[in-house]
Amino acid sequence: MTLECINPQDLPTPDTYTQVVVAKGTKLIFVSGQEPEDIHGKLVGRDDIAVQARQVFANLGRALAAAGALPKHVAKITIYVVDYRRDDHLPIIEAARVALFGDHKPADVVVGVASLSPGYLIEVDAFAVIDGQD
Repeated sequence: MTLECINPQDLPTPDTYTQVVVAKGTKLIFVSGQEPEDIHGKLVGRDDIAVQARQVFANLGRALAAAGALPKHVAKITIYVVDYRRDDHLPIIEAARVALFGDHKPADVVVGVASLSPGYLIEVDAFAVIDGQD
C-alpha cells in the first residue's frame, strides 16, 4: 500500500494533517463513526471532550485492527465535534489524534455539529487503503 502525502507549495502546510493524500492499494476500508463508548456501549467521559477524544481515537484504532489495517493505512478521517470552537477544541483533538497516528498525517476535516447522541461530544470516521498482502 502506498500513501503519497502532498502539501502543494501554494497552500499552507498544516502541522497535523496533509492537504492531499493519494492512495494506491487493493483493499478499501471504511470505518463508521467511532463514538466515545466503552466495549459495553456506555458513554465514556460525559461532558469531557479530552476523555471522549481519547476514546474515539482508541476505538478507531481497534476498528482498523479488526479489518487488518494500521493507523498508517488511513488516508482520510472526518472529525465531528459538538459546538466546535477551534481554539478550545483543536489542541485537545490533536493530542488524541497523535496518540493513534503518531507522525502519520492523513487528510482530514473537522465538522462542527449541533449535536450527536445525548452527551456525546465527538465522533470520528475513517477511510483506509491497504494491499491484500499488508
